[in-house]
Amino acid sequence: MNAVIIGILLPLAGTMLGSAFVFFMRREIPDRLQKTLLGFASGVMVAASVWSLLIPSLEMAQQSVVPAAVGFVAGIAFLLLIDEITPHLHLGAQRSEGPRSRLSRTAMLALAVTIHNLPEGMAVGVVFAGEGHGLTLTAALAVSIGIALQNIPEGAIISMPMHAEGNSRWRSFLIGSLSGVVEPVGSVAILLLASALGVALPYLLAFAAGAMMYVVVEELIPETAQGRHTNLSTIGFAVGFVLMMAMDVVLG
Repeated sequence: MNAVIIGILLPLAGTMLGSAFVFFMRREIPDRLQKTLLGFASGVMVAASVWSLLIPSLEMAQQSVVPAAVGFVAGIAFLLLIDEITPHLHLGAQRSEGPRSRLSRTAMLALAVTIHNLPEGMAVGVVFAGEGHGLTLTAALAVSIGIALQNIPEGAIISMPMHAEGNSRWRSFLIGSLSGVVEPVGSVAILLLASALGVALPYLLAFAAGAMMYVVVEELIPETAQGRHTNLSTIGFAVGFVLMMAMDVVLG
């Protein structure tokens, strides 16, 4: 039980650590560093979606593609629906959108990150729910650690632009950190749901994978492909992908 609690809280700790960068760095993240960090986050999420979620989903369903396909599409549709009905600021929009009030801009950026973090929390919850159903506790912890690593640059990418918009360092840190609270909440919700619907676990694994892939395709990759230094995004993606893949294989 202690390992499960630690695993659920690790992604939030990663977000808080990244948000704390606002106390030590300049008001804005250099473009090269931001491209690299976003690429790294994309690589971690894609690798986690494949090795930690989709492949176990196929294995639990005895190689039937139906649960993986249905769950994956449902995860994408769920995030697409939330994206459509919820007004929010995309990760790369803080440099390109017109003027807004500080409160509105901060609130919308925080909402965007909350949406972004939701599938990550779901992924952590579902891999812990899969313990004893083909997934080991070590493999689940590997997913949690990987997402926590990905959340470090994400926290910095959020808190520092907030400070650049005129918010204090402490306010930027707190809002950036609070954006990660949805992750343990999502993890616990999925754990409770999975315990009640054990037969749905392959669908839930694929659902989390689809939601995470939606974030990568909709939010992260478009931002990394804009402007200069896109090669750094590619390098960051490769490093994040290989790191997460290695963690899942070695620790799993």
